[in-house]
Amino acid sequence: MTATLPPPHRVTLFAGHYGSGKTNLAVNRALALRAAGYPVAIADLDIVNPYFRTKDSAAELAAAGIPLISPAFANSNVDLPALPKEVYELVDDRSTLAIFDVGGDDRGAYALGRYTPSILEEGDYEMIFVANFCRPLTRTAAEALEVMREIEAAGGIPFTGIVNNSNIGEETTPETLRATYATAEELARLSRLPILFCSADRRVAMQMEEPVFGMQLQKKVF
Repeated sequence: MTATLPPPHRVTLFAGHYGSGKTNLAVNRALALRAAGYPVAIADLDIVNPYFRTKDSAAELAAAGIPLISPAFANSNVDLPALPKEVYELVDDRSTLAIFDVGGDDRGAYALGRYTPSILEEGDYEMIFVANFCRPLTRTAAEALEVMREIEAAGGIPFTGIVNNSNIGEETTPETLRATYATAEELARLSRLPILFCSADRRVAMQMEEPVFGMQLQKKVF
């Protein structure tokens, strides 16, 4: 139940509220691009939240031949990890597709700001808002839009699309996506951005028929 891989932008950024699932999507995007033969690297810009880091997938990424750039001392007890110089190199290296896992909410997005001028100057990017309408503070379209605008203001890059990644972990069912799709549509209307797809893990995806809501359901791989 996977969709055809769309032509990639040179830079893809995933951002959203804490617990939205943006890290899973960023990792799977990198793996899908590498499997399709593209040179790709992934950078973890989250210097705020010590949980759900891209570095947790370091072994899987290394096995696929995907360089991972993460804050110094990530997954340690250091309070203020620093972003390495390799992030600047990835932004400037136009021969490699760059995937960015942006920190949650506006506090995490501030780290993106230092790279914004170069990304905007190149002009070949997509900024994806990952929405989990099952999380506190983003249960409604209005709440999600507020988070979206805060991230845009902090990072300086406007969003270009939305992913409905609504889930409640292992308790997620097909009804979870069905029940939240209307909220995703409302967010799309308010933000004037397209819903790129809905995502779910393989267990849930296999229980649903395609097309779902007029689009393909994707199992966290695209």
